[in-house]
Amino acid sequence: MANLKEIRNRINSVQSTMQITSAMKMVSAAKLKKAQDAITAMRPYAEKLTELLQNLSATLEGNTGGAFAEQREVKKVLLVAITSNRGLCGAFNTNVIKEVKNRTNFYQGKQVDILAIGKKGNDVLRKSYNVIENHSSVYDNLTFENVSEIAQILMDKFTAGEYDKIEILYNHFKNAGTQVVKAEQFLPLEPIAGGEAIASDYIFEPSKEEIILTLIPKSLKTQLYKGVRDSFASEHGARMTAMHKATDNATALRNQLKLTYNKARQAAITGEILEIVGGAEALNG
Repeated sequence: MANLKEIRNRINSVQSTMQITSAMKMVSAAKLKKAQDAITAMRPYAEKLTELLQNLSATLEGNTGGAFAEQREVKKVLLVAITSNRGLCGAFNTNVIKEVKNRTNFYQGKQVDILAIGKKGNDVLRKSYNVIENHSSVYDNLTFENVSEIAQILMDKFTAGEYDKIEILYNHFKNAGTQVVKAEQFLPLEPIAGGEAIASDYIFEPSKEEIILTLIPKSLKTQLYKGVRDSFASEHGARMTAMHKATDNATALRNQLKLTYNKARQAAITGEILEIVGGAEALNG
């Protein structure tokens, strides 16, 4: 059995860890509220924009997506992996990295490159895959304008023919304790069909075609921004849950160590009493 000093040092160490994990939980809980409100408020706008695009496209014939809807033979694929800059958030980053590996296996025999948004994903994926760019600095100031620049880079790479298909992979925020990994096709635009046509008595100015070609870049930028925002909210939810579990585990370990410490102290006191009694008996004898 470890001596009392060693056990006491371990108890102090566990209590210090508890304070850290508890503080991190509180910080993530505060940040989660703000991030959750942002993604909740944004989803209706993104869905309505997509719905409007589908409704307009349903009334037109032929390919109206321009260069963004060009369907090419898939030879070169770009995967956009959205992770976090910091760890201690459970399996949050690991799940995205696993999905990247699964998609890479799915496109076996084709050129697959990675564009990383987040330091953790970049550090792991660059060891095994070709990471062409890392935009982890976007989290320093997470705004629509900064994410739009990344989306524009992706659109330029597709229209220039550098890649035939682009997908984004991220954690979809469901609630504080649940994050679902999603893989969405970013480019080319998937064929739009089945939308409810807008009433024909509307007068469009400019034309429907011009409206669609204006909406497509905005819709793509919104799609990427929604993915980054989803991932940001999921990160804080995952970290809050992980730190809550870590605090509970540290509490259980501390209680167990205190019990061990009390037993060891009691055994030491009993041993000392026995030594005193034995010594007194020896003197009397």
